[in-house]
Amino acid sequence: MSRCRTYKYLLQPTTRQRAALEHLLMLQRELYNAALEERRGAWKWEKRSLTYFDQCRELTELRSVRPETLAFGVTVCRGTLRRLDRAFQGFFRRCKAGQTPGFPRFKGRESFDSLQWGDRCGWNLNEDSGRLRLCGIGHVKVRLHRPTMGTPKTITVRREGKRFWLSVQCVDVPAQPLPPTDRAVGIDLGVGALVATSDGGLVEHARFARRSQAGLARAQRELATKQRGSHRRQKARERVAAHHRKIANQRRDFAHQLSRQLVNDYDLIVHENLQITNMTRRPRPRPNKEGGYEPNGARAKSALSRSIHDAGWGQLLAMTAYKAESAGRQVIAVDPRYSSQRCSECEHTSAENRRGAVFRCLGCGFEAHADVNA
Repeated sequence: MSRCRTYKYLLQPTTRQRAALEHLLMLQRELYNAALEERRGAWKWEKRSLTYFDQCRELTELRSVRPETLAFGVTVCRGTLRRLDRAFQGFFRRCKAGQTPGFPRFKGRESFDSLQWGDRCGWNLNEDSGRLRLCGIGHVKVRLHRPTMGTPKTITVRREGKRFWLSVQCVDVPAQPLPPTDRAVGIDLGVGALVATSDGGLVEHARFARRSQAGLARAQRELATKQRGSHRRQKARERVAAHHRKIANQRRDFAHQLSRQLVNDYDLIVHENLQITNMTRRPRPRPNKEGGYEPNGARAKSALSRSIHDAGWGQLLAMTAYKAESAGRQVIAVDPRYSSQRCSECEHTSAENRRGAVFRCLGCGFEAHADVNA
């Protein structure tokens, strides 16, 4: 089975190369918005749907009108058009599923931060010299903290704050099997203890967002006082974004370390098949006969949803799954219904068995931490 992996590296461009990357981002944003306007106009006035291939064929005519757009190669332009096509595919998929569709929107300067090269044309990564050659930009220094494995196919250059990052997607990545441990474990995810294992282990929830809440709130208040379009507002916005990036990086690093520990220690990992999107959904309003609304627990639900997002359950499970696949481990998702109410000793199921973080079975008297029992 072919394995795909993405490797992320820090780019270290020179001042000239940084200016060229910023200019390329501006040109591709204009191309994205122009392609979106063309699709909207074709349907509005002609009832005609444009595809990705239709717009790719028009890039040849664009060379005579806007030669600067194609000065960096045609591959990055195709990546921008592919990005727009994926946005429309997601829109139609959500419409068909009855979800909130979200029509593709025009991109502003602050909301277009990535460039994509969909094939091997226009770039080359030399791992011996630690340089990335980009058409129209030059040889950019890359901090290669680890080598890539497999065959590099596509790359994405993303701007995050004042830094540029390179993501290299590789195919045919070889497996790295680990020696068997003859151990199996079941894990329960929570908002108090992040992970509780069936052998009695508990991993506390780090609560990165809650610990950074004061500093983030201060930065957001400063942002609210700045005049739109001013340089001070731009600096305040960057400070808010830096807080969010730090929280995301801390959560990702913690998930990487925990998932690696689980995969190294156990041959079989069993977890609950949680529907995280449904668990964090906003509660429905409850209209009454007087024309108002009854309490629906929205405030308490929003606090719970914040804790679930801060825990990063989905990220942890995804990292555990792909690490286990490469290591030759097995991950199984089981039905989570009644797992917090069923006794692990006698299988007696009752909602009264659990009281907060304590589980006390009314059938056999077994007592344990509620997450460990689950």
